[in-house]
Amino acid sequence: MQEATLILIKPDGLIKSLTGNILTRLSETKLEIVAARMVRVTEELAKEHYKHLAKEPFFNELIQYLQGAIHERKKVMAMVYCGQDAAVKVRQIAGATNPEEADAISIRGQYGRITTKGVYENVIHASSNQEEAEREIKLWFNPDDIIVDLYPTKDITSNTPNRVWA
Repeated sequence: MQEATLILIKPDGLIKSLTGNILTRLSETKLEIVAARMVRVTEELAKEHYKHLAKEPFFNELIQYLQGAIHERKKVMAMVYCGQDAAVKVRQIAGATNPEEADAISIRGQYGRITTKGVYENVIHASSNQEEAEREIKLWFNPDDIIVDLYPTKDITSNTPNRVWA
């Protein structure tokens, strides 16, 4: 099975027109893009994505940030990259979550900032490991959105056939 990782270009990355710069940097990983889409992030999706941070004092600001409420750019670009050591390679290029601690040549080090409210506007999300990547990819994508078979699926039948995660 291939390793995969989820990458989100967050609203601040989109509003600053950093998509091309970020994709260029990610190309250094030599990984393959197997899915990409623009997503209007619902509150439900944002909360589920960051559920591990639900007890943090900055949780509500983080949800608003991912939804684009802070930047009036209510979308993110979601992508799945595949290949050997996918999560590790992407996290190295992305840099530390805190932009002030990120290497200056990393994506977050170059383009991130911390707001006066303490929210890390770090322009990109990268899955922390393979387990998180699988959970996150299944949140953001349906099986048929991805051009390779990453995880087991099953067919369900309603009025129209539909594949869902097993």
